[in-house]
Amino acid sequence: MAVRCLLAPEPGRAVGGCGLNLGLVNPPDFRLNPALLMNPVLKLLIEGEHLTTAQMAQVSGLPEAEINAQLEQLKKEKIFLGWRPVLDLSREAAAAAAVRAVIEVKITPERGGGFNRLADRISRFDEVESCYLMSGAYDLLIFVTGPSLQKVASFVSEKLSSLEGVLSTSTHFMLRSYKEGGYLLDLPSEENGRLKVVP
Repeated sequence: MAVRCLLAPEPGRAVGGCGLNLGLVNPPDFRLNPALLMNPVLKLLIEGEHLTTAQMAQVSGLPEAEINAQLEQLKKEKIFLGWRPVLDLSREAAAAAAVRAVIEVKITPERGGGFNRLADRISRFDEVESCYLMSGAYDLLIFVTGPSLQKVASFVSEKLSSLEGVLSTSTHFMLRSYKEGGYLLDLPSEENGRLKVVP
């Protein structure tokens, strides 16, 4: 099991890669703000898997106390939110744990609030792992997990579709994962193609 960092996208901070790990799928085509990459600790969080603070200090050449201080600052600024495991849910034991779906949602923007209020309301459902405002044919892209197909379908039909402002939904159930969080799932960890961070 691999562990990836979870960073928060904030206004003016286009965060991607590890930065927007969904625990499900990494969204494509996000780019890090170059200014953020000047922070060596943040760079290691993105590129260096789940390193200990001692390992980060060794790689970066910074004192471990400075690493800890920068991590705390990133948490305080709500850039670094925590760690999430990258699991191969296609394995038989894990497959029964969750059903995953991607939902395309068309909504009506509100006067004075745009898409934000409804997107915030949708994001507060426990079933919703992630919610993004998108360009293109639909407005929101939602990643959902549930204990069964019926539970996810019930969420869509009874909770999501019934919200005022939701015009239509298109639900896609995930059948199999070939790559999660940058890891090829059918290969041993040493052969998954990810570059190791070395001092």
